[in-house]
Amino acid sequence: MADPCSFASPACCLTRHLYLRCRVDFGAQALRGTAAFTARAEREALRCLVLDTKDLQVFKVTVNGQDAKFGFGEKHSFKGTPLEIALPFELRRGQEAIVEISFESSPKSSALQWFTPEQTSGKKHPFLFSQCQATHCRAIFPCQDTPAVKLTYYAEISVPKELVALMSANRDGEMPDPEDSSRKIYRFSQNVPIPCYLVALVVGALESRKIGPRTLVWAEKELVDKSAYEFAEAEAMLKTAEDLAGPYVWGQYDLLVLPPSFPYGGMENPCLTFVTPTLLAGDRSLSNVIAHEISHSWTGNLVTNKTWEHFWLNEGHTVYLERRIGGRLFGEQFRHFQALGGWRELQNTINTLGDKNPVTNLVPNLSEVDPDVAYSSVPYEKGFALLFHLEQLLGGPDVFIGFLKAYIQQFAYKSIVTEDWKNFLYSYFKDKVDVLDKVDWNSWFHAPGMPPVKPMYDMTLANACVALSQRWIKAKESDLGSFSSADLKEMSSHQLIEFLALLLLEPPLPVSHVKRMQQVYDFNAIYNSEIRFRWLRLCIKAKWEEAIPLALKMATDQGRMKFTRPLFRDLYGFDKCRDLAVKTFLEHRASMHPVTSMLVGKDLKQDQ
Repeated sequence: MADPCSFASPACCLTRHLYLRCRVDFGAQALRGTAAFTARAEREALRCLVLDTKDLQVFKVTVNGQDAKFGFGEKHSFKGTPLEIALPFELRRGQEAIVEISFESSPKSSALQWFTPEQTSGKKHPFLFSQCQATHCRAIFPCQDTPAVKLTYYAEISVPKELVALMSANRDGEMPDPEDSSRKIYRFSQNVPIPCYLVALVVGALESRKIGPRTLVWAEKELVDKSAYEFAEAEAMLKTAEDLAGPYVWGQYDLLVLPPSFPYGGMENPCLTFVTPTLLAGDRSLSNVIAHEISHSWTGNLVTNKTWEHFWLNEGHTVYLERRIGGRLFGEQFRHFQALGGWRELQNTINTLGDKNPVTNLVPNLSEVDPDVAYSSVPYEKGFALLFHLEQLLGGPDVFIGFLKAYIQQFAYKSIVTEDWKNFLYSYFKDKVDVLDKVDWNSWFHAPGMPPVKPMYDMTLANACVALSQRWIKAKESDLGSFSSADLKEMSSHQLIEFLALLLLEPPLPVSHVKRMQQVYDFNAIYNSEIRFRWLRLCIKAKWEEAIPLALKMATDQGRMKFTRPLFRDLYGFDKCRDLAVKTFLEHRASMHPVTSMLVGKDLKQDQ
């Protein structure tokens, strides 16, 4: 069961603990330091260790203090370059050694985004953040960059003394840097074993506000109070999650709001969830992303996919838990409404990728496939649909949460594949094997396109969205006068999102319709990112030229890939503005996140 995305061989040797010491150099845009691994031989007569690296310099390797010979293997287009270390002595099975590597990252590291002071909210200090999932930890330091391997870590990070450093770990104090009085060293300790895609670092002029007994919100000064308000439900969500999934084992649960170029909605870095500022709607309406990241503390961070081909184990279960939390806090009808929204999201993704595309399999083959290129809503929403379908088949939400809790208990601190999950499902529901045998497992796991079965959804909250979208779809020019601002009077922001999502699944509306929609609903004045994103896509698909500058602005003012990639793709598909879309991308490329820049480059056929 080798990981196609890694050069490491965990069957030969396991890295069990990391002691990371490094210096953050904003001038050189590099991290310089040492990574010391406690490595354990998993077979007899071990003489070599292979680690993943990507765009790294390695200066020296020692094993238990003795110099070791090392060299780089052949460079791979996205996997990077294997680092081959020859141990200076043989290790017996079960024997441990300390392997210390001195390294430096590259300014073009795919894991790191560096900001000049001008690019930050405060304009005074530089900023740095990392994003290691899926395979970018190797672009910070050499490591066994596969989710099959878990390690604990301790870190000491030297930064300019006016800045704050935070990691995916519990904070363990700070001290002046003995080698440089203009710097200080922050210390961190992560005592729960984690896969190295969960190692995370941020450095900037950060402030914090306490919003719960175990939660601080961190952000630049300009956003910290707004963020504290937006995420105030975190503790209620944590308590609900513990009730559903078992005790929270990580100690602290902090939130960090990143600059707008952060490529994802959130990243479940342990002890410190990273989130996009596009969640700051002002009314807590996008807090399901917080429930999602909290849920990862169990599914993903405790029970982990062994390779990225089984990513649905992380994401399907996390979406399931996220929606169970929403159901507890806002009612069962709301859970069904969010679930139906997820089904629409899946339809949209499969329309974009194509229903024969093998990356739409729940369990794709990632041999020679970059996981960043394969990434989509499929593992989230097809994974959720399978679990929601099983919940309905096996006796309802109360029965199924019993399974989920037992599953987490069974596989906590481990990395597993789909077969492990399925075997456990069969053993937990041993009295319902006849029901389970009727599930078309092969189609669910290994067929592309939409799932073989659609779960049942309570339509109470969705009906208004369906009715209004149908009125617009069926409206003739002469009917446009019948629409008014009163249409939206009783609708929540969640329902507005769903109304627009339904229209996006249909052929484009005539431009007269979107113009009228703007007249009566004034969607241009709404800054809720999920509403604005869908509204602008609707306008560009309708070929309304007045929306072009608005869509370009949203695509570049923030860099959350969920928004930026489809907006650029739609603009590229509109002949009137294809050249402008490409020109705008090329102008902004240098200040974009490296992964976003690479993927939008592919979407716009700008790959060198």
